[in-house]
Amino acid sequence: MGLLSQRFCFANSLLLPPSPPTTNFNSFYYSCKTHLHHNHCSISISSSLDDNIGKSEYMKKVWVWTQNKDVMTSAVERGWNTFIFPSYLQHLAHDWSSIAVICPLFVDEGEIMDGQNKRVATIFDISTPEEVEKLRPEDVQAENIVVNLLDWQVIPAENIIAAFHRSQKKVFSISSNISEAQIFLEALEHGLDGIVLKVEDVEPVLKLKEYFDRRMEESNLLSLTNATVTRVEVAGMGDRVCVDLCSLMRPGEGLLVGSFARGLFLIHSECLESSYIASRPFRVNAGPVHAYVAVPGGKTCYLSEFKSGKEVIVVDQQGKQRIAIVGRVKIETRPLILVEAKRDSDDQTFSILLQNAETVALICPPKGNTVLKTAVPVTSVKVGDEVVLRVQGGARHTGIEIQEFIVEN
Repeated sequence: MGLLSQRFCFANSLLLPPSPPTTNFNSFYYSCKTHLHHNHCSISISSSLDDNIGKSEYMKKVWVWTQNKDVMTSAVERGWNTFIFPSYLQHLAHDWSSIAVICPLFVDEGEIMDGQNKRVATIFDISTPEEVEKLRPEDVQAENIVVNLLDWQVIPAENIIAAFHRSQKKVFSISSNISEAQIFLEALEHGLDGIVLKVEDVEPVLKLKEYFDRRMEESNLLSLTNATVTRVEVAGMGDRVCVDLCSLMRPGEGLLVGSFARGLFLIHSECLESSYIASRPFRVNAGPVHAYVAVPGGKTCYLSEFKSGKEVIVVDQQGKQRIAIVGRVKIETRPLILVEAKRDSDDQTFSILLQNAETVALICPPKGNTVLKTAVPVTSVKVGDEVVLRVQGGARHTGIEIQEFIVEN
């Protein structure tokens, strides 16, 4: 089965200098729609499954339901400018329009209307399986559907996605926090079409934007470089870390790990078959407890800090990346081997210590568009072999790259 890779592209912030109050609310709304080309705070996703399944394009949207001015400002600064108000608070929408360009929508008896009193969406409260079963695309007149899941969330969301996946109608779910939003955005891999973030606090807005930022990273190719092995030496015993993920890895994929944050080696998963041990495509024998490992957000952390539930990035030979969840970490004392490498472009030395075992391998660089060899086991690696590196800034504070003088040997 193909693995889903997602790409999140964000709308630009639309915070504008204050303008004089608009005397005609309806004319303001038309002006707003003109500026936004009828696109209510869209976040586009480009989802590609493997070639046998094909590709699909669909849009994610974020609407914000709030009466808090700070929430409004924070949302607009992050590119979300569609706001939902109770119908009796049109004056609040008018006031906010003097601060930022927003697209106001109004709730009235289960219907969401625009400034011209045109129905934009219908709200459905769902608390029983029967109510989910009754929700069918052909029975809904509005272009958009907003579901308010009052009891179970995951299974109803999956059932709704299955029912509406061939429909032109867009389905939103009301969420009050990032945990709920993530459930709805990821259900059945594709997720619902959008989120109505109903909050009176800024933090969920910030958390939701951070979530999208992490997912957007998956669409970006990491810059990888080739390095030549200059030293291989048995190093004695140490505590090494096996990282078991909640995802399966394919040949050519692994984790970025290194003794120094400035240079991370791409360590292959145990997905390759061997005569002596079964394949474990969920596992990377990653290195000792002191080593750095790449995690989302351009950050690193120590392997010793890994635990169940933490996110890590899985990378392949081409630099394609995706986010995976750590399911288990095993730390055991094992014999280690030291590998050092250098790039042709400079004299920096990069190093890593790994368990001295045939199932532990360094990923090799592709030659043009052809992969001649996926990985070389550390038991077979020799001076002159080429391996893949991720070179980046070396100075770190709590895993975040900073600019400062640092020497690591």
